[in-house]
Amino acid sequence: MDAPLVQPPRPGMAGPPACHDPPFRHGPFLVEPDGALVPQRGSALRFAWRGRPCEARLADGKVSLAAGAGMVPYTAERPADRPGAFAAIGSLPAALPAGWRLRLLPDHRLRLEAEAALPAPTTAIALVGALVGFALALDPYLDRLESAGVMAPPGAAIPGTAKT
Repeated sequence: MDAPLVQPPRPGMAGPPACHDPPFRHGPFLVEPDGALVPQRGSALRFAWRGRPCEARLADGKVSLAAGAGMVPYTAERPADRPGAFAAIGSLPAALPAGWRLRLLPDHRLRLEAEAALPAPTTAIALVGALVGFALALDPYLDRLESAGVMAPPGAAIPGTAKT
């Protein structure tokens, strides 16, 4: 026999668990009665895509997206891969979508960044849609960098994990 959709209260409980009354805090956001997300100080969503750390920050109706794109090979470890890696790094910005940037950080890490406008009020659906769109759009650029000798950053996040 199928279990009932609504479970009876367990012993010691007055009834089913109470739902949160909006506005309520959910992770790095305050959720308004209409479902709008209001970022709290220092809020970011972090996730991994293809083993690379990614981050999304919501502010002023925009989402700032960033992904660790890899690392330039060190001369002491893979000197033959450096010229190809630098050639790919030099040519990649012209191939990126409008508004995207490639940054070379002081520790040899590469970071792809973009911003996207979100509808007001911003909901979880709009935010997740922007994250998924960014992650899927990353693939050809990550492939291009990898084929040129850029390596995944050490300690890259484990694929399939998400952290807020």
